[in-house]
Amino acid sequence: MPQTARRARAAKAAKLQSAAFRRTRSDHSRELAEDYVELIADLIDERGLARGTDVAGRLGVANATVVKMLKRLQDAGLVTQEPYREINLTGEGWLLAENGRKRHRIVENFLLALGLSEETARIDSEGIEHHVSDETLKAMARFVARNS
Repeated sequence: MPQTARRARAAKAAKLQSAAFRRTRSDHSRELAEDYVELIADLIDERGLARGTDVAGRLGVANATVVKMLKRLQDAGLVTQEPYREINLTGEGWLLAENGRKRHRIVENFLLALGLSEETARIDSEGIEHHVSDETLKAMARFVARNS
């Protein structure tokens, strides 16, 4: 293979690797926000309200960690909260939570269709849902629909 062809192939591979790393970093930064708003939505649906101590207990983190994250979520326009009061999702927060729930269901159903146990599918889908492209999600949904 000529030197120029090898260089072109290496440059293309480097671009793809760079894009993959960029996407992963972006996914990680969104992942925490998505987890928090999904959990807050779950608590509101289950109990009628969400409190910081409930969030901390479910996530297994300190209250101070939740307070810092809630401040970030408020700054991002995803939640509202008065000090020592319940947490509410904004319209944008509810949309993010519902999108996360949908992604989670698709991945979990896909893993179940592959034959994984409910427990494993539930746990694994929690991490996978944040790092899967829309194209992959659509393919997973098609697979589940064909194999149901």
